Amino acid sequence: MEQYFLGIDIGGTMTKAVLFTQKGKMVGISSSPTPVITPHEGYNERDMVLLWDVTCGVISQAVQKSGIDSADIAAIGCTGHGKGLYPWGEGKQAYHAIASTDSRAAQIVQQWEEDGTVTKAKEKTLQRVLPSQPVAILKWLKENERAAYDNIKYVFEAKDFIRFMLTGEAYAEITDYSGTSLMNLLTAKFDKELLALFGIAEIFEKLPPLKNSYEPCGKVTQAVAAQTGLKEGTVVCGGMFDIDACAIAMDVSSPEKVCIITGTWSINEYISQTPVKSATTLNSFFCLPGYYLIEESSPTSAGNLEWFIDNFMAEDKRVAKEKGVSIYNVIDKMVDSLVPQDSAVLFVPFLYGSNMAGCDAASFMGLKNSHGKEHLLRAIFEGVVFSHRLHLERLFEHREKPKAIRFAGGAANSAVWAQMFADVIGIPMEVVAVPELGTLGCAMAGAVAAGIYKDYEEAAKNMVELSGTYTPNAEKHMIYNEKYNQYLAALNAMKK
Repeated sequence: MEQYFLGIDIGGTMTKAVLFTQKGKMVGISSSPTPVITPHEGYNERDMVLLWDVTCGVISQAVQKSGIDSADIAAIGCTGHGKGLYPWGEGKQAYHAIASTDSRAAQIVQQWEEDGTVTKAKEKTLQRVLPSQPVAILKWLKENERAAYDNIKYVFEAKDFIRFMLTGEAYAEITDYSGTSLMNLLTAKFDKELLALFGIAEIFEKLPPLKNSYEPCGKVTQAVAAQTGLKEGTVVCGGMFDIDACAIAMDVSSPEKVCIITGTWSINEYISQTPVKSATTLNSFFCLPGYYLIEESSPTSAGNLEWFIDNFMAEDKRVAKEKGVSIYNVIDKMVDSLVPQDSAVLFVPFLYGSNMAGCDAASFMGLKNSHGKEHLLRAIFEGVVFSHRLHLERLFEHREKPKAIRFAGGAANSAVWAQMFADVIGIPMEVVAVPELGTLGCAMAGAVAAGIYKDYEEAAKNMVELSGTYTPNAEKHMIYNEKYNQYLAALNAMKK
């Protein structure tokens, strides 16, 4: 009898539920925008109860669309954006969830950098502290929203909150929490002395027990079954951080492989049995036991295109809808109408954050009255790729370049953009057949939890398939090298 696996993804912009066969084929999918509240500049919050209602809705729709009996779902896995904070109180949210794009705690991190706290903490966390990490947000709540801080019962990450709502059992899955600066990565445990260094020692009692991604973490409750159409008692596994889920769904199961994920965040990563000590590199635990996930990242990727579409392409969207075509296909044609040497406009993709110290704002440069929307769109495409290349070059200081890079996210859905990645970076880009990698990674975790596959390597052999490869154009690579150097010069000129 065929068994199925449900993956749930609480993303930066969308909430998704996808059903997979044990061979990795999608049989049912549903998605809905993730509601965001922006009370002040730099603040990005979510109503946790509303988010749960949205999640129940997409689960129910995915099951209905699949046409399968929910009793045939062998296991469920959840993933979600890392960082941020989902603070749960006694039967209700202690405060709105705070997303990974929130920057309210920036001054706290700056203070920690100046007084040496970050340097001391890094001896245990093996990562730099970001304003979007829960350790900084918790400190902000303690200083600015003390009643909410004191009412916290559980400190959750996005997917751990959803799993808690599914099962009623509170756990902290290790890949996600290892990227929060709340964990000691040398001991693989929460560390009260580390929390005391950040001035939040009392949070130690609010951290749920740690679990691995493939371990069972409870079962679907009767109330949830009635609300979603799932079967009561269905196993829910630990799930994993979305960057782990995408990596394992691209079969990044050995240190030779490198992957790029293009979303709101620019994610560039590989796995290693030893951590990397670097000023900009993040280390966290990977879903494969014994491996660290080595990550260079910043919120400088495809989200910049979404901003441009939302603010400057309303008419283009209307016309595209009338014609029955995707706005993204329209954009691809506009970008592809220009060759790289014919577009001198540079774009710095720092709308939501930066990966260059001293630069904290996005910018178009080199604009002239002869330039049109196609020049701006090409500049956005190129600027995002340049930002990824900067991260990759930092990674390649610690390892050899790979023969190919596994490629995913919004840009992987565009043949024009994917080819540009290959041309700019000078390495072939391999695209996985299933577009919903986060949910596929969680389905793989479910398959391991259910005993269908003995481990992730076996799951990958059965559930991961490539759809194609983009090979670099040598001539364009040379042209892009010059433009990339111009991009770096622009960043240096922007430094404060």
